[in-house]
Amino acid sequence: MTVLDPNAPRRAELAAFLRARREQITPEDVGLPARQRRRTPGLRREEVAELAGVGVVWYTWLEQGRPINPSVQVLDAIARTLQLDVTEHNHLYRLVDAPSAPLSASTYTQPEHSQVILDALNPLPATITTARYDVLAFNDAYGALDPSIALLPQSERNVLWHLFTAAEQVQPLVHWERDVSFMLAQLRAEFGRRLNDPHWTEFIRELSARSPRFAEMWARQEVAASDARSKSFWSVDGDEITVTASGFAAASAPDTKLWIYTPDNPDTARLIDDLIDRYRQHGPAELLATGLRTGGIGR
Repeated sequence: MTVLDPNAPRRAELAAFLRARREQITPEDVGLPARQRRRTPGLRREEVAELAGVGVVWYTWLEQGRPINPSVQVLDAIARTLQLDVTEHNHLYRLVDAPSAPLSASTYTQPEHSQVILDALNPLPATITTARYDVLAFNDAYGALDPSIALLPQSERNVLWHLFTAAEQVQPLVHWERDVSFMLAQLRAEFGRRLNDPHWTEFIRELSARSPRFAEMWARQEVAASDARSKSFWSVDGDEITVTASGFAAASAPDTKLWIYTPDNPDTARLIDDLIDRYRQHGPAELLATGLRTGGIGR
């Protein structure tokens, strides 16, 4: 009796995808000298293997749909060689049944329409983050709500890293333990889908080494769904700003969410409006300095 391989269709699709993308890349695209009389369009398998730093036989097997298991490092190298965009990179991962392709503030190319949407949401604070809380984009209202993270270089804008390593006087959360515990429970649920992803395991390892408090809380093994919930921030003036945080999956960018923070009452909305005006007039540095001078944040 013949036993059908349930993964055969996926491997066949992977083989066809790699061949098609390889044939679309010219030698000039990857810095190789142009050669005449090529029997096939695009790059040769040997050239892809060499540029990606993998064995020729191994890459050939991958294109032939053989049952091999490439690491995410190899997938990333092949994606770079074939010049895959974010959507194609994620498609490659799915075809080998791997976690989503890594996405961070330093590698994410923000679509122009994403910032337009965020800006249109003002005066509601809004941000786009990855599943591990890398901040990819935000609007003025969000920057006014947490100016300390707005001052960080783009590659360092991670909410959890900020909450566990920033000085106490710039910590924005009123109920720090409660809110951070919930965020870590969400992170644990996402991590369960990415156990073999070195980008995630390295992130957990580095933050555990940097923050014993993170290591202790991470070891609790708590898991939670990404539900809308109430959240309170300290403003730079020391006012408590309570909002409802609602997350929406972004179909155009896998592994990301749009978070919108809705004020709980008209007084809170007016406080946010005032912060936005000062943020736009003076910038995040001066806004934060105002709070530090008056002792209004990080209570």
